[in-house]
Amino acid sequence: MFGIGFQEMLIILVVVLIFFGPKRLPDLAKSLGKGIAEFKKASEEVRKGIEEAVKEEPAAEVPKAPEAPPVLADVTGTAPPPLEAAPPPPDAAPPPAGAGPEPAVDPKNATPRPG
Repeated sequence: MFGIGFQEMLIILVVVLIFFGPKRLPDLAKSLGKGIAEFKKASEEVRKGIEEAVKEEPAAEVPKAPEAPPVLADVTGTAPPPLEAAPPPPDAAPPPAGAGPEPAVDPKNATPRPG
């Protein structure tokens, strides 16, 4: 118990008996027992509170995303048209040279590039 042997425990009890006397020793033991019981009770409440907080935290952190509507099958059997990029606004500056994919047609002589 607490890493002390029987001899050490006996010495501590004799010192306490001499220091407090035989009349106050039962009252001292009673109050010590109550204090230990209250400490255990408080530590158990703290442990339960922490466990409850940990259980509630994952549920609050990960909200479920709304489900996407089901995709309807194409009745005609043809694939839907590909999505096109939106044209740039009219007041937008032209992209710098070398940015983006190269055009398939040479802009200088309007002939298709080999390739």
